[in-house]
Amino acid sequence: MNDAPFDPDAPAEGDGLFGLPHSPDEASVVVIPVGFEATASFRRGTKDAPTAILEASRQVDLHDLETGDPWTAGIAMEDADPRVAAWEAAASADACVVIANGGRDAGDGERCARVDAIMRELNAHVEARTKHWLDQGRIPAILGGDHSVPYGAIKAASEKFPGLGILHVDAHADLRVAYEGFEFSHASILYNVSRLPGVGRIAQVGIRDFGRAEREFAESSDKIETWFHTRLAWQLAGGANWRKLCEDIVRPLPKDVWITFDIDGLEPALCPNTGTPVPGGLNWDQALVLLRTLAESGRRIVGFDLNEVGNDEWDAIVGARVLYKLAGWAVATRPA
Repeated sequence: MNDAPFDPDAPAEGDGLFGLPHSPDEASVVVIPVGFEATASFRRGTKDAPTAILEASRQVDLHDLETGDPWTAGIAMEDADPRVAAWEAAASADACVVIANGGRDAGDGERCARVDAIMRELNAHVEARTKHWLDQGRIPAILGGDHSVPYGAIKAASEKFPGLGILHVDAHADLRVAYEGFEFSHASILYNVSRLPGVGRIAQVGIRDFGRAEREFAESSDKIETWFHTRLAWQLAGGANWRKLCEDIVRPLPKDVWITFDIDGLEPALCPNTGTPVPGGLNWDQALVLLRTLAESGRRIVGFDLNEVGNDEWDAIVGARVLYKLAGWAVATRPA
């Protein structure tokens, strides 16, 4: 760290995340950028989110009314690994053709297989980087990219913390099997995560776009509890208390929890350029109350990911603030 005094109230200087002077080796929270969106099935641009969020993060005030001064624990972003960009370009070259053709049924099995092979390399990379920081006693954070990218990180965390709970914020259930022919599609991430032996209970919040098979899979699973957004909205319209609902949502989760946060779980006004926006969703205050409820429940946030942020300036501004809140609550739940 630079020996010069750091003024958290001064305009951000330097190239660090949130304008902070920490290196990854000095930080409690290490953000791993994964600018990969090969399986994005509608709009693209999330591969550029890590760069856009890094720039927007310098506008975030560091003192937080709820979490205090989490920056003092150290928050830093790794340099982007150039292999990720190479994997992204190679996989997208095939994936875009498959998606345009309507999926594997269009005869694109070989292209799908190539994409899956590249994504296994990506998964192994993300898993290795996550394991490295977990072994150092740090809090790893994956910054996508589309929602396919945290699979390796969750795998690593579930091996470090067997029985790991997952809090999943999203507009989509992401329980499709090999969507559009891709085994590791962004729309299959929670299906794949649910099959990891080290993963315990999964609580899904904000879900409002899903297929019948996804609903049946979730309702038949002994791991997954899906809080469909329309049902939450109905309860709120009948006078239910959001804070009490949040307590109900987190209650089944075990001691150690990973948060996987797809930005489209929020209402579209907060993320207009996300890859697959859906009407409805959590408003800003509801999302913050949910995170606070989890953190103050006595559970430990061992890591998290943030995905599907558009590369537009407003999306990056919101994404940077979500990232700081996630980091702040994760730091707050670390054992003293």
